[in-house]
Amino acid sequence: QVQLVESGGGLVQAGDSLRLSCAASGRTFSNYAMGWFRQAPGKEREFVAAITWNDGNTDYTDSVKGRFTISRDNAKNTVYLQMNSLKPEDTAVYYCAANLFSLRRIPEKYDYWGQGTQVTVSS
Repeated sequence: QVQLVESGGGLVQAGDSLRLSCAASGRTFSNYAMGWFRQAPGKEREFVAAITWNDGNTDYTDSVKGRFTISRDNAKNTVYLQMNSLKPEDTAVYYCAANLFSLRRIPEKYDYWGQGTQVTVSS
C-alpha cells in the first residue's frame, strides 16, 4: 500500500511563489516515477510535472516550464513542486501521484494518488 499526502497549497497573489510537498509512505519509491497533476473546476485533470526517484529525470508541461521545478528528497520520501511566478490560470487542485515505470503524462497511467491541495492565485 502506498499513501501520498499533499500539502503547501494556499491563496496567493499573481507573481508569488508556493512550494507544494507530497509525503509518501508505505512502499519504497526507489523504482517509481512521481508526478504532479492539477484540476480546475470544469476541466480535465492535466499533467504538470514528473520526476524519477532513481536518477531525478524530469518532465514538464509547456505552460509551467521555466516557472515550476519538481524535485525529490529521497531521505524524507517527499516530492516537491516549487511554483514561481504564479498566474491566475494556475489555480487548481494539485495532486501528486506515483507510477511504477516512467515519466508518464497521462493520469490513467498512475497507480497511486494523493488527496490534493488547493492552489488559488488572485490577480
